[in-house]
Amino acid sequence: MTSLAVIENKVSAVKRYLKILRRYKKYSREDIEGNIDTRGAVERYLYLVSQASIDLAEAVIAYKDFRKPATMSESFYILNEEDIISDRITEKMVRMVGFRNIMAHDYEKVNYDIVYEVLQKRLKDIEEFIKKVEDL
Repeated sequence: MTSLAVIENKVSAVKRYLKILRRYKKYSREDIEGNIDTRGAVERYLYLVSQASIDLAEAVIAYKDFRKPATMSESFYILNEEDIISDRITEKMVRMVGFRNIMAHDYEKVNYDIVYEVLQKRLKDIEEFIKKVEDL
């Protein structure tokens, strides 16, 4: 069983990655895509924040002794079933799992319109998820 300290550590990791990513919000899409170092950093931290959010969901499930998810996306559906997160947050986090999978497995096909959208507008979804977890 997961301890509360594990959940706190995972929340801390997600917040750390979000803080780093906020520094890149000032860059234009072209600046990010056109600079190999900036592009690599943004892609890596977007992957890490996505993965850390999934890990956090799984830690909450283990801590609360909810049913075990068969997939990463199912973790968020379980949290929804248990009234931890809303339908809206669930769908946003499930889309984040899909984004994470593209970043991990299809990195050669990364669509920078989507990367930039996530960086500029979707980090707030993760922040909202974290607030719900912290309210437990």
